[in-house]
Amino acid sequence: MLTMTQAATQKLQTIMQEKNIPNHALRVFVSGGGCSGLSYGMTFAEAPESDDRVFEANGVKVVVDPVSFEYLRGAQIDYVDTLMGGGFRIDNPQAVQTCACGSSFRTAAGEQGTPCGR
Repeated sequence: MLTMTQAATQKLQTIMQEKNIPNHALRVFVSGGGCSGLSYGMTFAEAPESDDRVFEANGVKVVVDPVSFEYLRGAQIDYVDTLMGGGFRIDNPQAVQTCACGSSFRTAAGEQGTPCGR
């Protein structure tokens, strides 16, 4: 399962209202690449695909494709606001290595990526 903090759902609801897409879902996915081998991505989707896993967190619908779900099982999406700015963060128990960029990770079975220079 994938969970989301209250801060993340509040920020997503604000963004969705600003974009006038209140009924869309958040699509969370994993793609190959990045400095640690795999990268997180998020976008909005009008409707889930037939094989998507669908969750609801505090009123926000979240959809994940089956391959990405295997990498995201047990993860939590958070929104953190700091002096340097705000952003979404994914805390993933399957990640054995993450990069300072915050969007790249590696699992125990994963390959090494290309260093990002941080």
